[in-house]
Amino acid sequence: MSSELEKLLDFSQPLDVPLLDQVVSAMYSSQDEAQRKQINAFMTAFQEHPQAWTRVDTILEQTSGDLSKFFALATLEHCVKYRWKVLPADQREAIKSYIVSVIVRYSSDEVTLLRTKMQLSKLNLILVQILKQEWPHNWKDFIPQIVESGKTNETLCGNNMQILRLLSEEVFEFSLKQLTSKKIETLKESLTQEFQLIYQFCEFVMQNAKNVITLQTTLQCFLRFLFWVPLYYAFETPLIDMLLHKFFPQPQFRCDSLQCLTEVAAIDPKSVDAKYHPKVQKMYADFITNLSSIVQPNAIKQYHEEGDQGEEFVQRLTLFLSTILKTHLPILETQELAWYLIQGLQYLVHISEVEDDEIFKICTEYWNFLADDLYHKEVQMQRPMPTLMLTQSNPLQQSPRLQTYSPILAQVRRLLIERMPKPEEVLVVEDENGEVVKEHLKDVEVVALHKTVRETLVYLTHLDHQKTEEVMIEKLGLQVHPTPGGPGWSRQGLSTLCWAIGSISGAMREDDEKRFLVHVIKDLLGLCEITRGKDNKAVIASNIMYVVGQYPRFLRAHWKFLKTVVNKLFEFMHETHPGVQDMACETFLKICQRCKIQFVKHQPQEQAPFIDQLLLGSQTVADIASTIKDLEAHQKNMFYEAVGYIVASETTPEKRDSIISELFKIPNSSWNEIIASAMQDPNLLQNQDTMRNIAKILQINVRVATSLGQPYILQLASIYERMLQVYKMYSEAISAAVAANPLSAKTSGVRLMRAVKRETLRLIETTVEKSEEMHRIVEHFVPPLVEYVLSDYQSNHPDTRDPEVLSLFAAIIHKAGDMITDQVPRVLGAVFECTLAMITTNMEDFPEHRINFFNLLKEINHSCFRAFFLIPGEVFKVLIDSIVWAIKHRERNIADTGLTILLEMLRNLDGLQDVANQFYLQFLLSLTHDIFTVLTDKEHEPGFKLQCAILQHLVSRVEGGIPNQPLFNPTEHPTISTNPQFMRHKMLSMLQEGFSDRMTQNQLQEFVTSLFDPSKGDVLAFQTVVRDFLVQIKEYNCDQWTESSLSLQLEAQQKEQERKQTELARMQAVPGLMPVMQREEVDMS
Repeated sequence: MSSELEKLLDFSQPLDVPLLDQVVSAMYSSQDEAQRKQINAFMTAFQEHPQAWTRVDTILEQTSGDLSKFFALATLEHCVKYRWKVLPADQREAIKSYIVSVIVRYSSDEVTLLRTKMQLSKLNLILVQILKQEWPHNWKDFIPQIVESGKTNETLCGNNMQILRLLSEEVFEFSLKQLTSKKIETLKESLTQEFQLIYQFCEFVMQNAKNVITLQTTLQCFLRFLFWVPLYYAFETPLIDMLLHKFFPQPQFRCDSLQCLTEVAAIDPKSVDAKYHPKVQKMYADFITNLSSIVQPNAIKQYHEEGDQGEEFVQRLTLFLSTILKTHLPILETQELAWYLIQGLQYLVHISEVEDDEIFKICTEYWNFLADDLYHKEVQMQRPMPTLMLTQSNPLQQSPRLQTYSPILAQVRRLLIERMPKPEEVLVVEDENGEVVKEHLKDVEVVALHKTVRETLVYLTHLDHQKTEEVMIEKLGLQVHPTPGGPGWSRQGLSTLCWAIGSISGAMREDDEKRFLVHVIKDLLGLCEITRGKDNKAVIASNIMYVVGQYPRFLRAHWKFLKTVVNKLFEFMHETHPGVQDMACETFLKICQRCKIQFVKHQPQEQAPFIDQLLLGSQTVADIASTIKDLEAHQKNMFYEAVGYIVASETTPEKRDSIISELFKIPNSSWNEIIASAMQDPNLLQNQDTMRNIAKILQINVRVATSLGQPYILQLASIYERMLQVYKMYSEAISAAVAANPLSAKTSGVRLMRAVKRETLRLIETTVEKSEEMHRIVEHFVPPLVEYVLSDYQSNHPDTRDPEVLSLFAAIIHKAGDMITDQVPRVLGAVFECTLAMITTNMEDFPEHRINFFNLLKEINHSCFRAFFLIPGEVFKVLIDSIVWAIKHRERNIADTGLTILLEMLRNLDGLQDVANQFYLQFLLSLTHDIFTVLTDKEHEPGFKLQCAILQHLVSRVEGGIPNQPLFNPTEHPTISTNPQFMRHKMLSMLQEGFSDRMTQNQLQEFVTSLFDPSKGDVLAFQTVVRDFLVQIKEYNCDQWTESSLSLQLEAQQKEQERKQTELARMQAVPGLMPVMQREEVDMS
């Protein structure tokens, strides 16, 4: 076949179209992988040939195969996208004329259009690619031409609309990915100036066209224009009237017209002049009138069930109503529009009942907006809201505005309670088969929806807590005492109600909340006693645990209730139904986090504090051993962590230390027994059950260290030395086993020994992270760690080195800072070279070591920068090489860490003149080359922001006179006298070498000059310069740069930070809005 392919690549001979058909067809039908690779290479070579575009007309005219036609059009597109600017002007004109003529021919009649629809779509896209480069400067009359030709023929008109729509999308929606900022501005300005012609064309079609497809295309086209057109065209033309009265009543145009109306409704009210308010009001009133003649509110659910068309209409209707009632609510709240306003909301209420998750999500977001708006303007503004709502006050007289919405809010309140999504804390669920099971995966969308509904119910409770309470008590009554013949108890009904009850925690005044919650818990506990069936009891238990876990304020204020609840949780810990024990432990953990102080106080009428009773047992509280006897290992860990929070709240050090000793009585007894037996017979440690037990003991220690914090160091000191000896012994045993047989690394024995080692390292790391006395850690705990762990790491077989060693020392350096600087060279000496040898062999092996290694370097750089000057120069050179290697890594987190290390290192050098001079003399040129390498590599696009920051830093330091010695040899560069001049020269040479086939000398010179331009010193301005350069080099080679949304990531991190701060302030301002586990604790006792 190679000779046939060579024949097709011979552009001096006429093209053999039948042969091309065979080759292209074989590409998609051949089972021979080698043949397909050969054909693929041919197709690439054909498309990249400078004369390939000259074959397109021949192929399109002579072939009958669709595959060959697509190949021809792909070839033409490749030429237009990546070679357009290097084509002579006459060839560009020839291509333009040819494409226009083919488009006109294909779209002049309906039969041809249907037959060539796919090819026509591709030709339209190619034409728009040409327009992006030729219009307006080389094709000034394009818009008049396309408008006039569209008026001659309805089919042609429809396709012309498609072209205008594509052009609008490319300029206003996708341009940031593909065009320079200057080109984008030019295109936007040109399209806006020409829009009057386009609008007149659209209006002409809407008024005169008869073809349904043409009218639908025109509406879809105008929808894209509505994103950016001047307001005049929305409000001072017949557009809205045509959409409302001509198209909306007709089923075939209803959804398209609704989308257009939604875009008009979405126009920012700040940009809408007051003179247009009557237009918006009339649009809304007319819409509700027309909608009422199509479907009544109470028939929406039935309309939605009438097939795809009904579903699409209801979804579009939801978007329109929620948009206009959110964006323009203030101007719709007039006496004249009162009926229309309530009618629109009534539609939304009935739409909210539709069984469609996406529609329900849109509706709940609107109800959230409305409830939020009413709360802040009608409730919060009327009275100062105290931080602690302790006393009952008479409800304020509702404002007229709130009275207007009350009937709607009553329906919304009931609806949201009935459809409350499941919170993520609930683990016991009913599956699609009606089986009660433990949930293993969180549904992210359900969690997000729960958050929205929860916040909305909090606002609705503030607006009228009595009505919220009435609905919940009424529904609870139907569950606990079902009426004969009425809706009885159901698992789903009870669960949904309890999720709603838990969601309004903190939204009532404290005494109202107490009365409400006592009623709820008593009913639920009573229901649990009388209900039969394990599944049913499990669901009720799950709901009790969820509700009590949501009301820590109440539990803190009512000790007897808190004790009853905890004892009930201890009961549930013996219940073996899937999920119940997990949830009992998690709820106990949550309560201990929020109510910990209550458990160490000596409460009235109690013989001792609860923690003492728990440790030793009493008549009313079971001891730890009997409480946890039925729990699995991970549940015991959770239990111990919960008790750790209680112990941490004990303020008397002697008492706390005594409690810690008592708390660890069971695990320490097991530990001491194992160690004592091992001293008699060391082989006992090789027993796999022993390994498992040691791992479990260490896991308990890790969890308690997490919750107890600094005081845990007392327990660690008691087991530290023996623990490290066990670590070393297991390490030696692993190394010996792997040395004898590399496959033994996969055996269960070696895996268990490694698990013990991991838990040991994790325990020490957790203690370090929680420590408030790092001098004690550095003085007493680090030396044996270096002796046992570092030397062991260095001597181990690569397959048995634990990546946790690296993360442990990163944590120590992060916490200890400069006090451990003198020991950093020893740490690097032990881990640097051996780890680097492991991770640089390829980009895949040892991923955890790779991440932890660079995190360690990052911490040294951040906390002990001085340590880098204590290592030999040749080691520092290797260290810089390793950072560069990280920067070039394909995995994003590795590359980002490398970029972060380098940027911080450069900033750390700013205050060290002599060191900075030496550093820049040695590394400036190579680092500049490396940064340009990743900047222009499509695989490293996510690091764009950091890459720009490093490049900008390097440029600014050179401009600022660093280094103060020449970077160049004056005899080799006699025309250059300064380092900035040399850097410009070096950058230009570097870029010419890589991109001379894609950019001219002047373009590259302009880019380099812009990098050194003081006016581009601003971060965003500098990034724009670099981004425009990347767009330009992409035009000539599709493989060099991906079509990425670079501009969208420039401010992403800053916006996310601002969003989080705004969200926090919003939640703090409304009682009950902050999730329970994020609220500040206030101890009222």
